[in-house]
Amino acid sequence: MFKLTQLTSAMLLAFASQGLYAQENATAEQSNNDDVEIIEVSGIRGSLNKAINIKRQSMNLVDAIVAEDIGKFPDNNVVEALQRVSGVQVTDRGAGEVSSVSIRGLTDVTTTVNGRSIFTASGRSVALADIPASLLSGVDVYKSRSAELIESGIAGQIDIHTQRPFDFAGSKAVVAARGIYQELADKVDPNVSALLSNRWELDGGKEFGALLNLSFARTNYKDQSITPGAVVPFFTEDVPAGFVPYQAFPSENPDGSTVWQRGSEAGLPFTAGSSLNYQGQDYAYVLSRDAIFASDYTGKRERPAVNLSLQFAPNATSEYIFEAFYNGYRNESFNSLMFSFVDWWGSLGPNPSAGIELYEGTNMIKSRTINDAYGFNSGDLSVGQTDSYVYALGGKWELTDNLQVESEVVYQQSKFEDTFFAMRTDRVAPGVAVDFNHDNGLPALAFLDNADTAVDESDLTETSLWNVAQLYDNGSYRDGDALTFTLDGIYLVDSSWITNVKFGLRYDDRSAEEGNRGIDGFLGQSLSSLDPGLAYNTTNFFDGRADIPSEWVVANGHYIYANADEFRTLYGWEKESNEKNFEISEVTTAVYVQADFETDVGGKKLDGQFGLRYVNVDTDLSFINEATGVFTDDSVSTSKLLPSLMVRYNLSNDLVARFAYGETLRRPNFADLNPNITYQEDVTNIGYGQGTGGNPNLAPTESTNIDLTLEWYFAPTSSLYATVFNRDITGLVSSFRNVQNFVGSADVEAGLYIVSQPDNASDGELSGLEVGLVYFPENLPEALDGLGIQASFTSLDSSQTIPQLNQAGEVIGIDKRSMFGVSDTSYSAILIYEKENFDMRLTYTWRDDFLNNYEAALFAAPLGVYRKPESSVDFQLSYDVTDNLVVTFDATNLTDEIYQSYYQYPDTHNFGNSIYSRTFALGARYSF
Repeated sequence: MFKLTQLTSAMLLAFASQGLYAQENATAEQSNNDDVEIIEVSGIRGSLNKAINIKRQSMNLVDAIVAEDIGKFPDNNVVEALQRVSGVQVTDRGAGEVSSVSIRGLTDVTTTVNGRSIFTASGRSVALADIPASLLSGVDVYKSRSAELIESGIAGQIDIHTQRPFDFAGSKAVVAARGIYQELADKVDPNVSALLSNRWELDGGKEFGALLNLSFARTNYKDQSITPGAVVPFFTEDVPAGFVPYQAFPSENPDGSTVWQRGSEAGLPFTAGSSLNYQGQDYAYVLSRDAIFASDYTGKRERPAVNLSLQFAPNATSEYIFEAFYNGYRNESFNSLMFSFVDWWGSLGPNPSAGIELYEGTNMIKSRTINDAYGFNSGDLSVGQTDSYVYALGGKWELTDNLQVESEVVYQQSKFEDTFFAMRTDRVAPGVAVDFNHDNGLPALAFLDNADTAVDESDLTETSLWNVAQLYDNGSYRDGDALTFTLDGIYLVDSSWITNVKFGLRYDDRSAEEGNRGIDGFLGQSLSSLDPGLAYNTTNFFDGRADIPSEWVVANGHYIYANADEFRTLYGWEKESNEKNFEISEVTTAVYVQADFETDVGGKKLDGQFGLRYVNVDTDLSFINEATGVFTDDSVSTSKLLPSLMVRYNLSNDLVARFAYGETLRRPNFADLNPNITYQEDVTNIGYGQGTGGNPNLAPTESTNIDLTLEWYFAPTSSLYATVFNRDITGLVSSFRNVQNFVGSADVEAGLYIVSQPDNASDGELSGLEVGLVYFPENLPEALDGLGIQASFTSLDSSQTIPQLNQAGEVIGIDKRSMFGVSDTSYSAILIYEKENFDMRLTYTWRDDFLNNYEAALFAAPLGVYRKPESSVDFQLSYDVTDNLVVTFDATNLTDEIYQSYYQYPDTHNFGNSIYSRTFALGARYSF
């Protein structure tokens, strides 16, 4: 191992080593070479203290989480662990977990493992939910960027640390197992892990260590949702010739001129009496939903993971490491979809408006009853798997007392494959009564019976009512690999104020490709006439929490997938092979130099760091040309010089101020560079198909970042900090749309399609305040001794310019609105209690509503889809039975929230309603 020479001691400070002990007044005392008070703590309090120490010593703005003990992260994956970090929001709860993470509202996060940039398949980043928490020793969240850090990721960088054998004094073994109960799925799933590590002293002072970490998690999950459909305009009872009352309002005149624009930013006005001009005459219109649909989504997911680490120190001045990391993903999910149109105008009876109720003072239909409603059910099975491998070989050498270098070669490969197999059944129901907003955003829905028939048409499980219709047989693959070389060095400088200079090179040769297949057909037989194994009943839908059907029948996705060839033959085709639609090769070369400085100002220590990073990216892409069916090549090159500056001033022994300036960039996703347009036919009879494609001329999105922080370390294990920050972002990617009259192909029918393609057409600004607190009160009564609080609050103000487009794709104005994914406020509050062998953590997280996405540009609702405020309550508890044996209990989503969304106006334009499972887990961990 390295001896503690002058260089190594400096490195421990410069690289913000994850110290094992808290250091009271560490910054000031170290600068004066005084003795440091060592506070040895353990448990949750100990892990928070280590995280505070990392934050205090780092030159960057860093928040960290550290395992309280080996394998003791009380979470299933990295994303769940990150929700306790200030400024971090986790979203997309579903399928038994949360899967997405944002830093200060931005999702463009660079993910690294032990400093190495990793990715999943053809993506730019890793699917963090695929990394089990049991493999972690800690996670650092960088909110500012020094020149030595990878330049991508406007939001920040998340660096995941795995265990290594030299982390332990000798041998170490840990075995852990948890049984996790998913309430909605009514299943208990295993989450098991094992760690084996040892180190040996060899002849001549050499040392060797080996560590193997294994993990396996299985999750059975169930999610359920009910959603009123999109908004479209309808005539009232006053209609032009050739129309009937309450028929859908055409978006074009017979001559092709526009009547109303689909996909406008604000949607159509919904004030009472609003009108549209059709063929030169104004007609009043009402707005209503075109459909209502429900989803019962069930599945099983497995995640195996392996980490191997070998370390060798031949002497005190050199060390070598080999690491291999594998994480896998296996998923089989079944979506039982019930979909009914509620826009039929052909049989409304002699008094068409009798079954219609409007929101008071608006032209929006709240409830209605219609006859002869067409609908379909669909049994959709998706099967996917990912295999990702990372191999790294590196070393570091102390060449002189002043110079150390380290280098690494990393190869990684990741592949994702999936299959989608689905069958629709359809019918025309005698009638449907629907209230689109019956109870605080929740709809009510009932299907009517025709009393003149022997069968009960309101019984959605009656197989004789349903005809077997379309079969969809789709698949895709996404591959990626990379070879990366890094060389870094640090040189101690004999200077009055420059303490060291760091320098480095990173060369990354990345490739990615994607391909797919797809075919569909129509059958037209009764569901009851086919094999009884084809039918599947959804039951107990939405847990009785809404006035909607609780059961219906669909085609069994598992059955049709297991007998796929038989059904392909029934529909008259054979399985297709995936066809590559694009491949990309990208070479990134980056060099940097940075210097740490230190001086006294007014008798107080002022230090910091300034640096420059130069990056050059050469991208070659090859894609299918739809017109010719052959591959076309293209290439693009970009370069950027990125400066950074960090300044830290010790106002007192316990009070530290920081300033950080940096520039970062985000390169386009590989799929966004593919100009090939994929057309999707109009499968819900709305009058338009959809098309999506990329843009090979997309430039990187750039951001200028400023942070100012004040940190108060008022006790050995407590701290309070506040940060104000600003992100000035240029070249954000937004979607340009236009209407195309596609001539058709062998796989897609001709017709009108609204096509979306990305462009660097938007700019944005994000500013905010972030406050964090860790506090363990002293001198509490005996019963309360061990009580602590961890809390954070984030306030954000964001804006983004978005071009307003007409259906021809022409810019007709600029709209300014909040950035996607940014809540104005969010906070978390964690109550901690430790007492002898017992520790507990109760966590409450909350975030304000936010703009989540844009709806497809086909309808009359506002484009923006917002999420309502989201909250979650989680609980963790552990008890040390012995020094070696710990038992744990944890629970998530205790308040069993309904997650809701809306189109810009929550009172009238309610949208999705989803429930996700609560989980309860009991586990044990044995270490020796």
